[in-house]
Amino acid sequence: MASQWHSLVSQKLFLARTLLGQLDRPTVEGEGQSPNEAEQALRREAAIQGAIELLLRSRKLLLVMIARLYQRKSEEPATLGELASLIGPEPNEIGRLRELEQHSGSWWNHMEQLERSQSRPPATKKTVSAENIIAVSADSGPDRSATALLKTLNAVKNFADDLEDQHSEW
Repeated sequence: MASQWHSLVSQKLFLARTLLGQLDRPTVEGEGQSPNEAEQALRREAAIQGAIELLLRSRKLLLVMIARLYQRKSEEPATLGELASLIGPEPNEIGRLRELEQHSGSWWNHMEQLERSQSRPPATKKTVSAENIIAVSADSGPDRSATALLKTLNAVKNFADDLEDQHSEW
């Protein structure tokens, strides 16, 4: 049963990778016309947001997969806290995920940042003039580059594959 969930996680990750692959290809419309800059920017943003949504979905499905590995057939935890309360804090997977949650450069943390940014409207930007220029560090949000998203995607895939391998040995 858990391998079906592993397949579903893998499918979402494959689809996200496919969308990110669209970013590398030049888009060509109709009869040899290339789309204008606005159209290209729109397609790029759609591919990035779509890939992020698929990544976030794969993370939720990963939690369900872990619940199934521990014979929780009807529950579908949406958060790490829900999963821990469902199967207990002792399993190795909970410890590994908690560690990833605490590490600022981890794939789990990157996905938390992506989820926050994806779920809120963009911050309003102030206009810059000679009178109000002050050098401060601004929160630019999570790295949404194709490279960063692929790195996170590969880390999730490796984690899911490791889980599947470990539990299929039993």
